[in-house]
Amino acid sequence: MPEGDSLHRAARRLQVLVGQRIAAESVHPRAQAERVAERIDGRTLESVDAIGKNLLFRFEGGVVLRSHLRMSGRWSVRPRGEARVGKPWLVLRGERAEGVLWNGPVLELHARALARLGPDILERPPRIDEMLERLRVADGTRWFGETLLDQSLVAGIGNMWLAEALWLAELSPWRRLSDVPEDDRRRALETAAELMRESVDTGRSRRHQVYRRAGQPCPRCRTRIRSWGQGDDNRMAYWCPVCQAGDDPPRA
Repeated sequence: MPEGDSLHRAARRLQVLVGQRIAAESVHPRAQAERVAERIDGRTLESVDAIGKNLLFRFEGGVVLRSHLRMSGRWSVRPRGEARVGKPWLVLRGERAEGVLWNGPVLELHARALARLGPDILERPPRIDEMLERLRVADGTRWFGETLLDQSLVAGIGNMWLAEALWLAELSPWRRLSDVPEDDRRRALETAAELMRESVDTGRSRRHQVYRRAGQPCPRCRTRIRSWGQGDDNRMAYWCPVCQAGDDPPRA
């Protein structure tokens, strides 16, 4: 699933369309059924913002479009009229460029879902104190790793940045939230924010230290990296059992 930094980079690319009157087209049959293009066609695009793992498009007349990419969606920006193969979900055509949404199953003409989100980890500056307040009242029996993936507590962090941030902070995803001191929670959040902001600002990601490196040696201590599904969604956690000491997940 695209993570918060990917959405922020997409929002930057789509700024080229802001202030222009948009010709909108839905080519994919499922997208046509939602009639999104009909509602926004001919309207001026006023802003594009990333909020957590969502893109929010605001058009004149108070029309709002929310896009969530789920597992496989992506936005691209290309010259207007450039040849393409396939059926995109939505095309936003400006004067010289067009934004094209591929495989984007969530398109809604409202932003009600955003009310359930926690603070965005990529805000400038991130509202770390508010995130910590939400963690204080969250279910303390949940694993620390799965808690940080809960978008109602902290918006924008996904599997990859969770694994990399916890490794850098030397914290295990396999500790119960109630067993993680406040200072460790803050360090995890600040590390994730720093890594993800660097990715947005530079357009590059650091070399993965643990993510998708199960069985390979930890760059810090050479212990073999482990992986195991975590939480109700069985999201894969990656960690070093020595540098990031915690419970043993198969027995937990």
